[in-house]
Amino acid sequence: MAASPKQSVQVGAPGGGAAAAAAAAAASSGASSRSAGADYDVVVPDSSRHEGEELRPAKRARPMEQEDGYDPTARAMLPRALTERASQRRLYVVLEQACLETVKTKSGFELLNCDDHLGLHRKFKRDPADSRPDIAHQLLLNLLDSPLNKAGRLQVFMKTKLNVLVQVNPQIRLPRTFKRFAGLMVQLLHKMKIRAADPKDGKAPGDVATPSGRTLLKVVKNPVSAHLPPGAPVYGTNMKAKVVSPMDLVPALPDGPVVFVFGAMARGFIDADYVTHTFSFSRYPLSAATAVARLLGAFEFHWGVL
Repeated sequence: MAASPKQSVQVGAPGGGAAAAAAAAAASSGASSRSAGADYDVVVPDSSRHEGEELRPAKRARPMEQEDGYDPTARAMLPRALTERASQRRLYVVLEQACLETVKTKSGFELLNCDDHLGLHRKFKRDPADSRPDIAHQLLLNLLDSPLNKAGRLQVFMKTKLNVLVQVNPQIRLPRTFKRFAGLMVQLLHKMKIRAADPKDGKAPGDVATPSGRTLLKVVKNPVSAHLPPGAPVYGTNMKAKVVSPMDLVPALPDGPVVFVFGAMARGFIDADYVTHTFSFSRYPLSAATAVARLLGAFEFHWGVL
């Protein structure tokens, strides 16, 4: 059974349910939820402004290519119909076993990690190595900052250890620092969706590289295979598998959509039943971020994305 995205370890004084109810009440009354240090908001109409109060002019969003280099014309290349997904040249990347879990502390909800919550790991007898959300952060930065993604040739899905499936908008610009990324993930796991802040509400778009109101991250239904192109080959990575060079592998792949699965955890192997073949990209152990970078470079070279 799929675990709830809101499942968390409770510590300190009880009252997590009351806090969640208060947050829901605040949202229904017209407040906007903001994660600590993040420029992303779940924006709802603001009814707290007094009558006659002058609104400050909203900052104008800069063009997307000035934000993160994403090509605005690449949006037309994003497949919409099922037939387009089954025929268009595109790389789908699934990040399995991402360590994204919220924890209730005295200061509120936080993203569980081995650096800030070592005491919790000792209390609940959990291995700190299993709480590495920074790996998912590194992988997402590598993927979303790549020329392949900016050209509209990449789609990313992320599945957590608690079986929560997240679809990533290719046009999002993630926070550069882990602290802000952690706040964004907590907001995502609790709200199920992250939208770009609307400048009409008096909020600058910040790092958001999409038009206001566009969904940047959202929790979708399992299984992940339901969101992949039908009939597309699915490949995984395993250091014990056959060693191949990505530069030799990519030209031999079918000319169409291709799916690759990477593990977003510190150790272990991917146990995904939808993977048909596995490869290793080096004789030496590679981090997931390094393996992803090698694969992206091969696809960019083969598809002529500079």
